[in-house]
Amino acid sequence: MKAYLFLLITSIIFSGNIIVGKAINELPPYTIAFFRVFIALLVVFPIGLRQAKQYQTVFRQEWKPLLGLALTGVAFFNSFIYASLQFTSSTNVAIMESAIPVVTILFSMLFLKEKLFGVQLLGVILSVGGAVWVITEGSWQVIRDLAFNSGDVIMIAAVLTWVAYSILVKFHMMKFPIYGSLLVMLTIANIVLFPIAVIEWWVIGGFPAVFQLNHSLGLVYLGIFPSLIALILWNKGVEEVGPSQASVFLNLLPVFTIIGSLLFLGENITIVQVLGALVVISGVLLTTKTKIRPK
Repeated sequence: MKAYLFLLITSIIFSGNIIVGKAINELPPYTIAFFRVFIALLVVFPIGLRQAKQYQTVFRQEWKPLLGLALTGVAFFNSFIYASLQFTSSTNVAIMESAIPVVTILFSMLFLKEKLFGVQLLGVILSVGGAVWVITEGSWQVIRDLAFNSGDVIMIAAVLTWVAYSILVKFHMMKFPIYGSLLVMLTIANIVLFPIAVIEWWVIGGFPAVFQLNHSLGLVYLGIFPSLIALILWNKGVEEVGPSQASVFLNLLPVFTIIGSLLFLGENITIVQVLGALVVISGVLLTTKTKIRPK
């Protein structure tokens, strides 16, 4: 039960990541991403420094997968989320993020040689169909003209980025210590995101108002809760119940995000979004209901 509680709290924090990202989207997306990883680096530095020193030989030998993990899961996944929130609603982002387990299974079939049961294949079809329904708002005209919301297209890139991260985790994460590797990955993410954020500041003609109270509080939340606390709780939950069962909790993202959007952002929730969320959640539940059978 403690593991399930950890995973439940993680889902709430992840939905808060979307809601807060939407609430402070007056800031440029890569600026949000940079200050998030910068704050997280300040917090984890005293915790992970000792492990980083102890395992520096491993980090040098395995620098390629470590770089891949840093770029996909730490730097650009959330950058794409914040960029998509500039153009689409937090509810749409949450619904599409809840399809991550399904997309991960599809790529696992290609790269990890895993095989789906019939009911899981049905779940994949339902989830993909539900995501398309949400993106197109149920309009066949949009499907015919491919006139998708640009934020939804960016969110597809975010989903694929997280899938790449998950596959890298499957192959390589066991080589690294938790806090030491997190420190190294956050350092890499800061180095990569800082020049992109500077370009944003140059484009908008000045330094953004990150020190306004609401912006500062939002950035502190993003830097501490989704970046650190949720990661620790997620790892502990996965250790107890396994990754397949843990991934089911991502299905709660649309539910928590819809509730939060209604309460804090005043967003209007359409029947299309509700139906799309139900279809995606149903599909993901079917997909993760049974263990994947290896070939």
